[in-house]
Amino acid sequence: MNPNHYSLTRLLLILLAAASLLATPLVAGADDNLPWGSAEKMDRPYEPRKVVYDVYTSNARELEMVMDRVSMLNNVYEADPFDSHIVMVLHGAEVPLFTRDEFDEHEELMRRARSLTQAGNIEFRMCEASARLRGIDVEDVHGFVNVVPMADAEIIELQHEGYLFMQ
Repeated sequence: MNPNHYSLTRLLLILLAAASLLATPLVAGADDNLPWGSAEKMDRPYEPRKVVYDVYTSNARELEMVMDRVSMLNNVYEADPFDSHIVMVLHGAEVPLFTRDEFDEHEELMRRARSLTQAGNIEFRMCEASARLRGIDVEDVHGFVNVVPMADAEIIELQHEGYLFMQ
């Protein structure tokens, strides 16, 4: 093939692609702020799963947001105690919130966290190494939390057991 012919063909393809992007028609019923129309809702069922959340937050509000997500996922799974299990592995600034020393300040948050565990399919696991680095002893951690040697190793082990990873 002639090198000039190849360049010309390539230029024509680029121009056609650009023209098709510019010529994208507006959707009927669209307005200036929604030129492509409104989103369509996809209704679809979700099978209950085993999920591990890697929780590394910097404050109580971020922990609340993760707990909101876990709670919503549990609702989507219809809190199925047979086919769903959600483990939250704690190893960030949220770790001290789960201790005796922080209870007065974060009582409502801890009561909510404990309530998530009552049905048995949501669980909190805390990294002992992270707790130790913060000067926290296992006996100062609330009883609804399980303490594991290391967060990363726990997350890897849970994935090996078939848990899906969330962050």
